[in-house]
Amino acid sequence: MTSPVAYSLRVNASPLKGAKPAARQSRFGGFLDSSRGIVAFAVAAMAFAAAPVSAQTKPWNDIGRYATPAEVKAWDIDVRPDFKGLPKGAGSVAKGEEVWEAKCASCHGSFGESNEVFTPIVGGTTKADIERGRVKNLEEGSSFPQKTTMMKLATVSTLWDYINRAMPWNAPKTLTTEEVYGVTAYILSLAEVVPTDFTLSDQNIAEVQKRLPNRNGMVFYEPLWKVNGKGDVKNVACMKDCPVDATIRSSLPDFARDAHGNIQEQNRVIGPVRGADTTKPAPKVLPGAGAQPALPVAMVTPKASTGAPDVKAMLNSNSCTACHGMKNKIVGPGFNEIAAKQKGRADAHAYLLGKIKAGGSGVYGAVPMPPQPDLKDADARAIAQWIADGAR
Repeated sequence: MTSPVAYSLRVNASPLKGAKPAARQSRFGGFLDSSRGIVAFAVAAMAFAAAPVSAQTKPWNDIGRYATPAEVKAWDIDVRPDFKGLPKGAGSVAKGEEVWEAKCASCHGSFGESNEVFTPIVGGTTKADIERGRVKNLEEGSSFPQKTTMMKLATVSTLWDYINRAMPWNAPKTLTTEEVYGVTAYILSLAEVVPTDFTLSDQNIAEVQKRLPNRNGMVFYEPLWKVNGKGDVKNVACMKDCPVDATIRSSLPDFARDAHGNIQEQNRVIGPVRGADTTKPAPKVLPGAGAQPALPVAMVTPKASTGAPDVKAMLNSNSCTACHGMKNKIVGPGFNEIAAKQKGRADAHAYLLGKIKAGGSGVYGAVPMPPQPDLKDADARAIAQWIADGAR
């Protein structure tokens, strides 16, 4: 939009066709007239700026407010590969091991080997990888069974940043700066990047970066950054009138079908994938092979309410099934094992309720169960009662 001042100056510089030129004035008079004109333009511009512009105001301009510096600072916690954003501090491998055993080992194992839910953090790297900065087991033709975190990690800042913002899983952002440095150092020591008596700090982390096994593993594919560049993949899949392949490529064994709750209830209702209803036996025929295809979860007719709480839904929504299977051990014991152990106990409900809320260790092995302070009391009581009644 052209401002009034700019518009007026443009009109004065190019008089309208047919306009008579002004009479010639003295130098002094012309100066005064020019000054008056400039003042008039300035006053007009100020008046225009002060005038309401509601006609041009967007409806979303008055929504919200600017974030305060403190609010921005609370969110601005990322650490870049050049270590900008890294807070000052330090943490030893010994400190990291202490935190790890208390808050990390239940999901990731004492040595980063993890469990059936989470992929291993450590493994697959060698001293030769540390020397050259590329992991041999990531190269084409490798038969190494699984890619671990340390195999793929190219920047130590990524590890530090993720631990700081997302761990531990049930209480993210609760670790102190010293604890984050310590846990990072402990993982690096398990991968033999640093010695066991090492203390990681903001002063030496750049030197540690030079020893990451896959520090040279990132690839920059320049054509993808060009408008007329070519992609790094070639599509050979059928895209139109394709034959339907009715071959079963993977399946769940019977003992694992309901190990993590009903998979159908855990799928998003968008996209082509629909989870199987794992509360029922495996189908004898493939969906679409003469039978009606399964409906999306959003269209499945809900069961009539019986007034009783849906405990299995509570277990899923509170992530209980990440550590406890319905009938098998994952990180902790299966719910049926807990029910069998507490069967016949007069105070089973109260005992289980206390364990759920406060946590504990030593009853089913060395791996501790962390407390669940954010679990609603009503949900905790319902889960405890469900287990006491046999976990069926």
